[in-house]
Order: sequence, then C-alpha cells, then structure tokens
Amino acid sequence: MAPPRALAVPDLPDAALLKRDPEAYWKRIRKEQFYLPEWRAFLNNGSLGVMPKPVFAAVADFLETGASLTTDSYPRWGYEPLDEHRTVLANYIGCKKDELAITHSATSSMSMIAAGLELKAGDEVLTTDQEHPSGRGCWQMKAARHGIVLREVKIPQTPRNKAELLDIVTSAIGPRTKVLSFSGITTTTGLILPSREICAYARSKGVLSVIDGAHMHGQIPVNIADIGCDFMAGSPHKWMFAPAGSGLLYIREEMLDRLWPTIVTGGWDDKKGKAVRFMSIGTNNRAMPEGMVAALKFGQALGHENIYKRIHDLAKMCIEKARQVPVLEVVTPDDDSLFGSLVSVRFKKDPAKAAALCRKRRIWITGGNPLRLSAHIHTRPEDFDAFFDTVREALG
Repeated sequence: MAPPRALAVPDLPDAALLKRDPEAYWKRIRKEQFYLPEWRAFLNNGSLGVMPKPVFAAVADFLETGASLTTDSYPRWGYEPLDEHRTVLANYIGCKKDELAITHSATSSMSMIAAGLELKAGDEVLTTDQEHPSGRGCWQMKAARHGIVLREVKIPQTPRNKAELLDIVTSAIGPRTKVLSFSGITTTTGLILPSREICAYARSKGVLSVIDGAHMHGQIPVNIADIGCDFMAGSPHKWMFAPAGSGLLYIREEMLDRLWPTIVTGGWDDKKGKAVRFMSIGTNNRAMPEGMVAALKFGQALGHENIYKRIHDLAKMCIEKARQVPVLEVVTPDDDSLFGSLVSVRFKKDPAKAAALCRKRRIWITGGNPLRLSAHIHTRPEDFDAFFDTVREALG
C-alpha cells in the first residue's frame, strides 16, 4: 500500500509583507491558512479556536497513517509517554517535560487536580467568583463528596490595576485555606490576574496554588516556571491552534508525589514516570497530540510575538469601536496589561434582538451580558464592524 499523502498547505506569505502592510498580511493568513469562509465573522475564539490548515493536515495525515498501519507502532496515546511531544510543548510553556502530562482539555486537567489532591473535611479551597464552571465544579464535587469547604472571593470585573487584584485575592487567604484555585485569565471577561505574585504569596503561607490556564497559553506569553504555581490546567484548542480534544496538565516536580491519579492502568503507582502517570489513561486518539505539535510549529513559523501583538492590537481596536456604540459599556479595564485578546462589553438594553440578528448574519459570538468578544489572527477589522453595526441596527 502506498503511504498516505499529506494535504497540500500553502506557504506563509513573505515576512516582509507583515512589516510593509500588516492588514494585508493577516488577511492573507486567514484566506490561505484557514478554512474559514469569507462570510463568517468569528468572534468567539475563547470558546473554541479554529484549526489552521497545517494542523488539520497533520491530524488527517496521522489518521490515514494509523488506518493504513504503515508504521510498526500503535497509532494511539494513553499508554505511551510521548516524550518528544511533551518536550516540544514543555519548551513552549516553560516547564520540564517530566512535569507535563497531555490530557483532553483544561476541564479534565482541573478535575484530575481536584480529585487527586488529598484533602480532608474542613480543609478550605479558596477560589474566585469569576471561574469557569469546570474550574468551579471540580471543587464543588469534592466539597459534596469529602466535606471540604469551598469559598469564593469576589473580584471586580473592571479593576483599577493589578495591585488591587493582588490585594483582594491574597487577603482572602485564611488559616484554614489549603488550596488557592483561580483563573490566570478569567473566562467571563478576559481579565489577566497577577498569577506570579498571587502564587508567591500563597506559597509563603503554605497554600497550594492551582491555575486554570485555559485562556493563557497562546493568548499571552506564559512561562510556568516563572509563574511558580503548583498546578496548571491548559486548553491548547483555544488559543494555540490545536485540535479540539487537546489539554495540558502541569504538576510542579515537588508536587508529583502528592497528586493521586484518577484514571489508572498498569503502572499507576510507578512514580519513576513522573507526569506520565497522569496520562496513562487508556487508548486515545494519537492524532490530537500530533495536531498540538503541528499547531506549535505553525505558531513558531508565524512568530509567537507577532501573534501576541496582533491579537492584542485587535482587542484594543475592538475596545475603541465599542466605545462608539452608545448602547454598549466597555467592561475591560483601561490598563492594557490586564487583558490579552478577550474583550468584554455590557449591553445597556436587552441584547436578545442583537443576538438574533448576529445569528442571522452569521456573526458568531458567545452569549451573556456582559458579552465576551474574542479575536485571533484570522479576525478581520470588518468582523468587528459587522458586529457593532448589527448592535446599532438592532438596539439603536
């Protein structure tokens, strides 16, 4: 049987075009590197990102390779350590390969952390009022089952600065607090918390730090070793261009022996494997890790700093356009160190008519009020214009 044929993927535009005409460059990236149709305005990258063509090609190629059995290794993961994949991913997020496990999502990683930590009745887990349901539900279940105390601290949606956030979160730590679990970037408004300072304070008090980093990797530069958390969950299928069903679990080396695995197979108690124990969960689709590596290569080819700058510039553009719409109030803080590419706006009127008209015009947004608008490199300025024009038409 002939080997599988890789899908053809266009080369990236010349980097000189990025300097000469950034808008033309990024529009070519969308047109040539993504399958998005011209008529789609996609402003909900924070829920699920869009696979670029090279990532889709890597996934499809591996699926075909596996189906043809042209290799002598099982086309799967779940029993394999995937050392090469984890090395590439660890280098990007700033940790050791042996501290990193591949999972299915940030949700599964958060559940593994909450279920695996040894806590007794009365121990307190402190979290915030802006957590994703997956970052809250795992602790709620532990409270219901094991009698731990789950306490939320209220943080402002529009804080004045990082110092205010740091003071609010750290001052809430009490004598019974054993774990502090918070989002590095909140899912509701895209607020960036001062993770490094929060984790340092928690450690000084003997409190374990858990970061729901679903919105961090790929949206802003992240170096886990510099942040200093004990655990972190990641969701590469949001901002890293990875396929859906991709997740990361970071466990600081000193914490590896303190976390119990929750899904096990043979060798579950072999601690020499370090983080591998937490990805030995049975047969899974190996095409997903292949897609993650391809996604990182795509980001590297574009230049991660170029990506961070572009999506942050888009967020600032979105904010300026939102301020011109009388029916909207910008929730995102003025301090641009407090947001990446997630912008939050609040409707002063019932947004139902605007949401319905957006669906009709194929403008993809998330629901809620405040409303979260999230852009990536495939987002065009006219996508924002389409949304804000629709809001004006629907709500006046």
